[in-house]
Amino acid sequence: MLNSFFRLKENGTSVKTEFLAGITTFLTMVYIVIVNPIILSSTGVPFDTVFMATIISAVVGTLWMGLFANYPIAIAPGMGLNAYFAFSVVGSQPGVSYQVAFGAVFIAGLLFIILSLTPFREKLIEAIPTNLKLGITAGIGLFIAFIGLRMTGIIVADKENLVTLGNLHSPEVLLALGGLIITLILMARNIHGALFFGMIATAIIAILTGHLEFKEGLVGSPSSPDLFVFGSPLQAFKDMIEYGLYAVVFSFLLVTLFDTTGTMVGVAEQAGLMKGKKMPRARQALLADSIGTTVGAIFGTSPTSAYIESSSGVASGGRTGLTSVVVAGLFIAAAFFGPLVGAVSGLSAITAPTLIIVGSLMISAVGKIEWNEFDEAFPAFLIVLTMPLTSSIATGIALGFITYPILKLVKGKGREVHPLLYLFAVLFFYQLAFLPHA
Repeated sequence: MLNSFFRLKENGTSVKTEFLAGITTFLTMVYIVIVNPIILSSTGVPFDTVFMATIISAVVGTLWMGLFANYPIAIAPGMGLNAYFAFSVVGSQPGVSYQVAFGAVFIAGLLFIILSLTPFREKLIEAIPTNLKLGITAGIGLFIAFIGLRMTGIIVADKENLVTLGNLHSPEVLLALGGLIITLILMARNIHGALFFGMIATAIIAILTGHLEFKEGLVGSPSSPDLFVFGSPLQAFKDMIEYGLYAVVFSFLLVTLFDTTGTMVGVAEQAGLMKGKKMPRARQALLADSIGTTVGAIFGTSPTSAYIESSSGVASGGRTGLTSVVVAGLFIAAAFFGPLVGAVSGLSAITAPTLIIVGSLMISAVGKIEWNEFDEAFPAFLIVLTMPLTSSIATGIALGFITYPILKLVKGKGREVHPLLYLFAVLFFYQLAFLPHA
């Protein structure tokens, strides 16, 4: 039944491979159930409210992705967007409480659903030039590798050079390097599920060396979720008008639109699921994050997005929605294993090696970029460069989208550019120049 529903044989995969891929993706992104509540609770939202809302939105969005789109891509509240919510919307706008801000997220989610039901987002994917898509894939690879290096302290902040090599003698760095070496050996030996088994081996070492402890036990009862934390849909629209949150809604909409679209294209390219310039079942896939955002806002969390960590599951062999269903099931289980999840996700040395290795796999996309065509190469290069430097997929895409049509116009090739790219070049310029952004 699973074979036929998810078309496993057609996609060259198996139930075992999909389960391992799902577990791998979950372990690399489960940190969000701890990090998201920590960030959003700084605005006054109860930790337990965000914890449950994070899980609910992840389950709804990821299940939709798996069951209706059949893609191995996980959905959860996006990093960057939660910081924008906490510090740029609630933290800096007078009178805007977290309840009012969640109402703005809800409206953005509704607009997302409407856009996703139209051919607009599908056309957008088809409109993105091949070289920009390759740049997005490679940029995401560098970004997640940088995240992995930064999470473990292998790379640290530096006043002179912004970043520098960390303390290689610190216990967490040594644990991360040990996990990286183990995983690299498994990868080099072509061990199936190498990324997952690498994390298991690292976790065992962490337990034996005393770095991983379960002080609060393993299991805990989940709290009851809150419903419509912003009052009601009508109240959300009233608050948007009263507080003039049009720019906030637009920012949520634009950033999430391209964050998710870019991630989906990047992961689908990595998995070999793109059909030329088209992404099969794009509409069903694009509905996943818009529905996740809307449901998440109802229960109390910031906008959802497709997770770049999904590429770790793809690297482990995940090719179908069964991977996503496994991820969703593990998020449900996480609601009952809060103490266990908190302990594991609190030790980045376990998951960071996977992100570093996946980054190396995704960067191979740069080899397909047309470097001999400057008007094609430079926008792709800008995307690759700025994604990790700005810690934002959407910002990298924005700079690529702005420079691409400009270079084409001065080369006399303006007609080669899809009209949508001109539209979004203007919108991105406006957003970067005049609006706060994540």
